[in-house]
Amino acid sequence: MTFTEQSAEHDGTDAPCRCRHDGPRATPDTEGAETARERVNRRWNEVLQETRVAQTGVQILFGFLLSVAFTPLFRELGTLDRGIYVTTVVLGASATGSLIAPVSIHRFLSGQRMKDEVVEAAGRLMMCGMVLLALTIGCTLLLILRFVVPGVLAEMLAAGVMLWFGLCWYVLPLTLRRRGERRSRTRDA
Repeated sequence: MTFTEQSAEHDGTDAPCRCRHDGPRATPDTEGAETARERVNRRWNEVLQETRVAQTGVQILFGFLLSVAFTPLFRELGTLDRGIYVTTVVLGASATGSLIAPVSIHRFLSGQRMKDEVVEAAGRLMMCGMVLLALTIGCTLLLILRFVVPGVLAEMLAAGVMLWFGLCWYVLPLTLRRRGERRSRTRDA
């Protein structure tokens, strides 16, 4: 078990970790067997993994955006495209802040026995960061396409990609969540 996995399973106190590292894991069939502590530790570990993926993407994109202003072609951008660029950079910076915030929250609250609150806040910041990241990607795409593709086609392509993001990142998960809730109600009835 790695240090990250051990600290993810630790309850946030300064006491030594007494977690069961090789005990039974909850499966969909045995979910009731998962203790509250195991659940919050599992949820924290999931947030850590999700954050790593999102942080990498937003950091690469944000680095690219920052470098664009120093290229010779940047001087050729019109007022509207510069406005899109500024909006994109601000969205990217905001997404970066949102997606890195769970690390700061964990660091400040470590040892305070507030893991449930930390996991809840981290989850909300991740959702906010994902919205900001989608908007950053959409604006980046719009900016690039406006430079490469003539006319309204750039806006249509960017809108199509944003629609796809909305379907993949939000509509599909919410549909699956509702389906799972219906299945759970049917099973419990």
